[in-house]
Amino acid sequence: MADVGSHSTHLLVAATAGHRVEPLLDTSDILGLGAVVDRTGYIPGPVRAELVVTLSRYAASARELGASRIAFIGTEPLRVAANAATVVAEVEAATGVPLHVLGPQEEARLTLLGVTGGLPLEVSMLIADIGGGSTQLLLAERGATIRTHSIRLGASRLTDAIVAHDPPTVAELACLRSEADEAVATAPDAQPLVGVLVGGTGSNLPKVAGLDGGRRALTAGQVADLMLAVCARPAVETAAQFGIRPERARVLPAGATLVGAILARYRLPGMIIREEGVREGAALAIARGGASWRDELGRLAQGWDA
Repeated sequence: MADVGSHSTHLLVAATAGHRVEPLLDTSDILGLGAVVDRTGYIPGPVRAELVVTLSRYAASARELGASRIAFIGTEPLRVAANAATVVAEVEAATGVPLHVLGPQEEARLTLLGVTGGLPLEVSMLIADIGGGSTQLLLAERGATIRTHSIRLGASRLTDAIVAHDPPTVAELACLRSEADEAVATAPDAQPLVGVLVGGTGSNLPKVAGLDGGRRALTAGQVADLMLAVCARPAVETAAQFGIRPERARVLPAGATLVGAILARYRLPGMIIREEGVREGAALAIARGGASWRDELGRLAQGWDA
């Protein structure tokens, strides 16, 4: 399965068994659709063509690996692009694979599935998925209705709106913090016991912190320190030092600022970092729910017994 996001388009080919998702292929391409849609309001022909070529390649790779079910999901840029229906039609015509444009709540439920593996919740949890164009917050506790909140502000969109220098200036950093705090303040009240961070920011901040493998976590103090680290030199130097893409390094200050704002909003001491998210959740949902997986999301997000 592949997801079309604001900053990147990502392919995951995996085998599922019960609550497990075993990756066979995990790759991505940075297309920057969110910035294009923010600038034009739609996805122009050349950009659509690049997306179609990318997804056609993904579909071919999945079929070569023996995938029995293939689906594409679209998030923030396709939710707001004026010509999203045209994009969906062109992708499906070229690849033979459906492109599902998800609402914020559907995206959040898939993220929850990816984090829990479909196991029932044991403690109240906040999951923050900081993408390029938006931030999805999910508040979940066992036996209760899952609450979701979508913020139209992600690491790329926040960077593009404020940052003109590389690295960001002191004034730009202050603006990042102000915008992030204001955006996160609109999120619903809650007292989660555990915070989990997923998405591109969650994948790359640990690399700067030197956290590899295992159960990774970042404290509020470490997030503040990482802000200094990623703002100390140009993005290309940060990327070379920590083994991340320059495009990702450029938006990490904004991503770290959003993490800090979320930690402060919910008075959390830190966040657990998880690589699993919306793609793994979609793989489980499709395997468990079949062709009607979108209709089953509310039930699946509550988890199931082994």
